[in-house]
Amino acid sequence: MDSSGIKIARLAPADRLPDLMAQIDSIFFEASGRTFEPGAEREAFRERWLGRYLQGGTDEAIVALAQDGRVAGYLVGAMENPALQDRFADISYFRAEFAGLCRTFPAHLHINLDPAFRGRGIGGRLIEAFAARAGAGAAAGMHVVTGKGMRNVRFYERCGFAERGSTTWNGREIVFLGRDLART
Repeated sequence: MDSSGIKIARLAPADRLPDLMAQIDSIFFEASGRTFEPGAEREAFRERWLGRYLQGGTDEAIVALAQDGRVAGYLVGAMENPALQDRFADISYFRAEFAGLCRTFPAHLHINLDPAFRGRGIGGRLIEAFAARAGAGAAAGMHVVTGKGMRNVRFYERCGFAERGSTTWNGREIVFLGRDLART
């Protein structure tokens, strides 16, 4: 725990208690800006953008915990190239538009913070924890994909990412932001 009272820790499968996962889910859905009634559509959305990263293997789950035990934020990611994994076939831009970039920047991540904890450097600390794990795992680089012009693009740029490509996917312009891990 640092002076801000936030602890950054890997989230092992044994640590995924119902209360902790409920907090992560709450942050996830709030950040998505989408609302769902309980049911299949909600579960499919969660699985696509969060759940698939919580299955273990070479995936990472990292949490930021406040002193009172609240989840301030989380980062989930995979160390291996998504363009080469069948489990990401439903996200076509990995294999189509960004396949070459995924070879150079294979590790990829999703990060979200509780609004009450934004602007405190916690997101950057989560990114650095993931970068250290990805670099130690021999990934040459890491990436995120987000909407072009979104507010989070500036955050990623401050964390060392740069735009490497863009495309239109599902009617939205998206950008591939990559970060070389040789400097990590």
